[in-house]
Amino acid sequence: MKLITNGIKGTADVLPAESHKWQFVEDIMRGQAQSYGFKEIRTPVFEHTELFSRSVGDTTDVVQKEMYTFTTKGGESVTLRPEGTAGAARAMLEHGIYNDGYPIKTYYLTSCYRYENPQKGRQREFHQFGMEVYGAPSYFADAEVICAANSIFERLGVKNLRLELNSIGCKGCRPNYHKALKDYFASHEEELCDTCRSRLDRNPMRILDCKSPICSEIAKGAPVVTDYLCDDCRTHFEGVKSCLTAVGIDFKVNPTIVRGLDYYTRTVFEFVSDDIGAQGTVCGGGRYDGLIEELGGQHTPSLGFGMGIERLLLLLDAQGVVLEEPPVCDIYIAGISDAARIKAFELTEGIRNSSLIAECDIVGRKLKPQMKYADKIEAKFSMVLGDDDLAANKARIKNMTTGTSKEVPLDDKFYDAFYNIYINGENDIYLSKIGLDEE
Repeated sequence: MKLITNGIKGTADVLPAESHKWQFVEDIMRGQAQSYGFKEIRTPVFEHTELFSRSVGDTTDVVQKEMYTFTTKGGESVTLRPEGTAGAARAMLEHGIYNDGYPIKTYYLTSCYRYENPQKGRQREFHQFGMEVYGAPSYFADAEVICAANSIFERLGVKNLRLELNSIGCKGCRPNYHKALKDYFASHEEELCDTCRSRLDRNPMRILDCKSPICSEIAKGAPVVTDYLCDDCRTHFEGVKSCLTAVGIDFKVNPTIVRGLDYYTRTVFEFVSDDIGAQGTVCGGGRYDGLIEELGGQHTPSLGFGMGIERLLLLLDAQGVVLEEPPVCDIYIAGISDAARIKAFELTEGIRNSSLIAECDIVGRKLKPQMKYADKIEAKFSMVLGDDDLAANKARIKNMTTGTSKEVPLDDKFYDAFYNIYINGENDIYLSKIGLDEE
């Protein structure tokens, strides 16, 4: 039978066999965010197009080439979010969260959409974890955000990551750098791609981020932004580096990092790996002190980062990092007769009320296939109910690892009896696994 349709190009399904990896990584991210005092924010999947064109920047590849933009039946131009920061900033302003006092610390786990060529580590629908801070001008905030990202990698056991830093200045010192860049690239104008020629007057820093091999090669000889920093920006950058050194986080200053979005100012950073090919940046962020003003608010120093979950999982797999396995069934209760199946259903539901994982037959299998299924799902314990067991009001629970069994009542004392066996049985399973069960 032919399928009506397949998944859309550039999207991927997270199947049951893999979903526990996503859940494990997401739980680590949530836990680390909360340990740093961040609270979750959730924003709509689409926003008015002007939000992204104003915040991300109309000279960026994201806005010029990659956004999913469409017109609604009401004639509004809306766009699927290409990144998470703009929506979080809009929500902070719209709902007056700034009235709660600074700093405001938020995090999100969200899907994002960019129309680009799908490849390993890059999809048209991808998922992003991000942390955002509003109202914190100090370089300590920059260092804290970088430390938060680093803590996630450490908790997950990621190895061989490079932290690369740069400062791209502020509105005061950046014009001098722009002039130097414009003068430099103007002498190579005929060699630049069409997109970069259009950027030359509007935002020459975007040329440094171009993926064209020719433009990238030309950019290697461009003036270095750190040579044009004002005293305040230089002091701020030195402060960030001092904080990271104080907590033992290694870094490299990379003056070519500008990040791909226009809202960045001062500190920008990336965590980079060589283990997943060309798409080696697994986390990127920095400071964007002018973003809130650009969206219509008061001047609000802001910063944060985005971390691609697909790319992070790809890195974990490439490095052979073993993630925590998903929980397995604690007990499978099989029923032979119709009456026994009803009792099995009742007991299973009761066990689930205590947050243990319990299953019974819902397919209509006979006993042998039921027990094969119990093995397949790696049930720790099993119990078989028949009419004789119901008549005697008792049955036996079997430890599926050791093969031992114990009798339990089927009345209201069943649950206490099972929990006692479960606690002891878990110890038996552990001892069996390490080869000490016979001692």
